[in-house]
Amino acid sequence: MGDRVRIQHDPRDDGVLIRSTAAGTRLGGLAEATRDAAQALLAAFDVVVVETVGVGQSETDVAELCDTVAVVVQPGSGDTLQFLKAGIMEVPDVLVVTKADMGDAAMRARRDLAAALRAVGSRDTPVVAVSSLPPAKGVEELVKALDEHRAGLDIEAVRARMRRLATLSAFAAEYGERGLREVGGRRSMEKRLAEDPGRTVPELLAILESARRDLR
Repeated sequence: MGDRVRIQHDPRDDGVLIRSTAAGTRLGGLAEATRDAAQALLAAFDVVVVETVGVGQSETDVAELCDTVAVVVQPGSGDTLQFLKAGIMEVPDVLVVTKADMGDAAMRARRDLAAALRAVGSRDTPVVAVSSLPPAKGVEELVKALDEHRAGLDIEAVRARMRRLATLSAFAAEYGERGLREVGGRRSMEKRLAEDPGRTVPELLAILESARRDLR
C-alpha cells in the first residue's frame, strides 16, 4: 500500500518509482517477484529500497537481496526481546529506532538494542534514533551509517553471495530441505556455486537442477 497511502511523492517525477508486491502466504518477508524486480530496477535507478512485510523468525530473505539491511524498531513495542528470541539481531547492518520524538521511551529502546547487540557479539552495528516530525532528528546520522556500511563492502563479492543464497532458497522452496540434502547439502552446494561467481540466479539454479537430475 506504500505507493497509495503512506509515501508522498510527485507522480510526475520520473526519478522515483514506488510499487507494492503482495507476499501472500510466502515466508521470508518478500514477494516472489520482489527479487527479480529489484535486480531489474537496479539498472535504471541509483538506489533501490526494499521494504519487507515485517521481521520475525522467518522474514529474513531481505538479507539475501540487499547490500545493506536496516531493521526499524518502534519504541515500547517489546521488539528487542522478540529479536533476541528469534535471532534477528544477526541480520541488520544498521538498527533504527523510529519515533525518537517520544524522548525517554525511544532512548530506552536504543539502549536496549545496544545491549542486545552486545549480547550476540555484534558491537559494531550502529543504532540510530530518528524522527521525521519537524524538526527532523537523526536523519543525517542514519544516512551516514548507511553510507559508511556501503563504503566498506566489496559489492561484487556481496552480490555474488546473495545470488548463491537466493538460488539455494529458491531450490529449497521447490524441493524442500530434503531436496537440498539429496544434492549434497546447503553448505556443500554453496561452495559449488561459488565456483561460478558471475552467474545469474537462473544459471545457478540450472546447476542445482542438473545435479538433481544426475542423481536420479
